[in-house]
Amino acid sequence: MKRINVLVVDDSALVRQTLKDILSSDGRIATVVTAPDPFAAADKMRDFVPDVITLDVEMPKMDGLTFLKKIMEQHPIPVVICSSLAGKGTETAMKALDFGAVEVIHKPALGTKQLLQESTTLICDTIVAASRVHAKKKSLDYCLATPKLSADVILARPKTDAVLMTTEKVVVIGASTGGTEALREFLEALPEDCPGIVIVQHMPEGFTTAFSNRLNSLCKITVKEASDNDTVLPGHALIAPGNKHVLLKRSGARYYAEIKDGPLVSRHRPSVDVLFRSAARYAGRNAVGIIMTGMGDDGAKGMLELKQAGAYTIAQDEESCIVFGMPAEAIKLGGVDKVLPLSAMPREIMRIYAHS
Repeated sequence: MKRINVLVVDDSALVRQTLKDILSSDGRIATVVTAPDPFAAADKMRDFVPDVITLDVEMPKMDGLTFLKKIMEQHPIPVVICSSLAGKGTETAMKALDFGAVEVIHKPALGTKQLLQESTTLICDTIVAASRVHAKKKSLDYCLATPKLSADVILARPKTDAVLMTTEKVVVIGASTGGTEALREFLEALPEDCPGIVIVQHMPEGFTTAFSNRLNSLCKITVKEASDNDTVLPGHALIAPGNKHVLLKRSGARYYAEIKDGPLVSRHRPSVDVLFRSAARYAGRNAVGIIMTGMGDDGAKGMLELKQAGAYTIAQDEESCIVFGMPAEAIKLGGVDKVLPLSAMPREIMRIYAHS
């Protein structure tokens, strides 16, 4: 795999140096160049052509959104927004996705060693995934720099196959790189009488609220960031809060969301594997699992568990994926019943729901 070049644009010298140190430690990244503002970045790009740009949204001289627009108009390069949790900055970061940014990450955590290690893992994987967005679509290798935990650390495998007395369908979805726009397209196409949905989109803490609100304003269905004990209702979609795992649980005929802390699972928090395992246990054949665009293999094992529990499983096809990593791994493991383009998924969900 070709090593990539990265341009870091941020007005904070500390953030620039921290990101340079983090990215330079990854063997998949060749060169990291930094700039304090968009004008300096433009000067650097006369002699240095990056594969990916990380961009702060709030900077002097020129804000990140303006610079992003210029990049996309003049010489499109994958851009990853690197922002803090500030309310206005979070809303601006969400707008950046509309303007062509590939992904949003949180500025690196400078606290404990564990936080820095987790931050390093997520940042490096996001940058490498972004570098492949405009390349030929293919399944990508995944960094193994830190221990890769399974869903066992959050929820043990069931010892028996419980017979579920409800026939209410519930949909669980996992997505990563490119998922913000894939989810928008999917959810916008669903009618108000669709089955209840629980979603894991790999996204930092603080951004999922703005993301959920944005989708809620665009869709016929109700979309919100999941809270602990939220009931999963028809015509509603719950999105896992950033930096928290979400599980699908059941009490009688009622499905509800459980929000949990815990370590990274399959190198992510929230993890698709955790959501899918919980759906396999508590919904079984009443679940429909969907795995969308994203780098790596989070969700692949959980997808297989869903299928083995009798659920119907769907993977997004390579042509409509930004990054055909997660769906490809799920297909490879044998956990997928059907491979569909993104545009066909809403219709398939409603077909299944009508026959339940």
